[in-house]
Amino acid sequence: MPEVHLAEFLSLTLVRDGTTPLARQLYEALRELILAGDLAAGAKLPATRTLAGETRLSRNTVLSAYAQLQCEGYVLCTTGSGTFVSDTVPALLEAGAPRADTQGMQGGAGEPTILSARGGDIVGNAQASSQQWGAFVPGVPDVSLFPHAIWARLYRRQWRSPAPELLTYAHGAGHPPLRRVLAHHLRLSRSVRCEPRQVVITGGVHQSISLAAWLLGDSGQAAWVENPSYWGATTMLKACGIRTVPVDVDEQGLAPTPAQMREPPQFIFVSPSHQYPLGTVMSLARRRMLLEYAHQHRIWIIEDDYDSEFRFDGRPVPSLQGLDSHDRVIYLGTFSKTLYPGLRLGYMVLPPQIEAHFANGLSELYREGRLLDQAVLADFLKEGHYATHIRRMRTLYNRRQSLLREVIFGFLGPQWPVSTHEAGLHLVLHLPDGVDDVGIMHAARAGGISVKALSRYYAGGSGKRGLLLGYAGVPEAQIRPGFGMLMRYMEPALSEAGRQHGMRTEMDATSDHGKLAG
Repeated sequence: MPEVHLAEFLSLTLVRDGTTPLARQLYEALRELILAGDLAAGAKLPATRTLAGETRLSRNTVLSAYAQLQCEGYVLCTTGSGTFVSDTVPALLEAGAPRADTQGMQGGAGEPTILSARGGDIVGNAQASSQQWGAFVPGVPDVSLFPHAIWARLYRRQWRSPAPELLTYAHGAGHPPLRRVLAHHLRLSRSVRCEPRQVVITGGVHQSISLAAWLLGDSGQAAWVENPSYWGATTMLKACGIRTVPVDVDEQGLAPTPAQMREPPQFIFVSPSHQYPLGTVMSLARRRMLLEYAHQHRIWIIEDDYDSEFRFDGRPVPSLQGLDSHDRVIYLGTFSKTLYPGLRLGYMVLPPQIEAHFANGLSELYREGRLLDQAVLADFLKEGHYATHIRRMRTLYNRRQSLLREVIFGFLGPQWPVSTHEAGLHLVLHLPDGVDDVGIMHAARAGGISVKALSRYYAGGSGKRGLLLGYAGVPEAQIRPGFGMLMRYMEPALSEAGRQHGMRTEMDATSDHGKLAG
């Protein structure tokens, strides 16, 4: 832009209402001209005295704007020669270097995607639901019955005179009093073999899995995951560069084939005490086989013990970690199921040889905090409130599960296949082959009923059909009408599957007395 036109342009651009300093306006106007290429590299700017006179600005105003441009590298000032626009165009683009190829990277409506291949896979296959409360959201406890008055009292006590260490960044494995009381609790309730130094407090199971994957695995190494399995575990492992290998689950738990056994993985991810989502319990023979296999091949077993506190028949099943005599099991737990998910606190129990590495890795990767919450939780456990809450909720969830089973059998008949009833926060309502459980899930969600399709938990979505029904957060009075609403979306799908396969479903046989009346 020739100098004569620059002065005219600036005279029209500057606003002299006192709102924005004129030096700032002049600096921004010149900067935009440089970035847009209207003032090319090497162009000489007018002398400060000249520009001040042509724009009716003070010379100090022009000097201030030029000084800021020089400070940020937009212009070069040479004594005796003047002020020149510097070369701000990246060398590669100036030389005509090829730009990134966006072919084959199209997003919706023909727009190029901004995600990496890994990011696209994670987002494109996301299973986290936007609905996290109501009938029949699986995996969520009844947060309305959390003893908030007790929790608030313990919080106020901590806040009266909080130690500075509780208000700054966390470093290491977590609040020591919480680790001590948690180790004691796990030894008694889950037969976990541990000392407080082996306990690491994390931000939940997802963070625990990612920490293990980052510190113990390299990109491209394999992890066996149950098929079907918890989608979050697969997502986190993949995000850390770990290749997941689906291994089918039978009535005894994880059942690797001989071919799979010949290729030992780096990790084995299992939920042996209450398999997610099917609910089966891994047999003792299968547990011992996995432990011996892991010992022989130096494999890390990641045990997800996500809801073991809620077992309704007999004593809780002991942990796999408690049987491990070779220190190959990493035990994961969470307070999301026992207290409330928004607390975002979980824990790991680590073999002694890696405990210090994980404490350092947690601080390095995640810059943890939440120490005040950890201190309150330590008091909550130590004073017996946690055990009291668990006993109360175990009785409540058992009653709600029994009621949901009665309602299901009332609608569909007493022989309709439903998962075992020993434990947990959800049950699986199995459906005949060919039924579109994903379609039922979407239709029900649009109607305000939240369920999960069992087939989506299988690798490739090609497994058995069914619906995961969470009962923990559903008041008894809402279970029957809620399932009645769900039946409105199930009936068409069941009837269609029956016609296509030429079969008479159990629901057909019971429709005369169960259809939507329950």
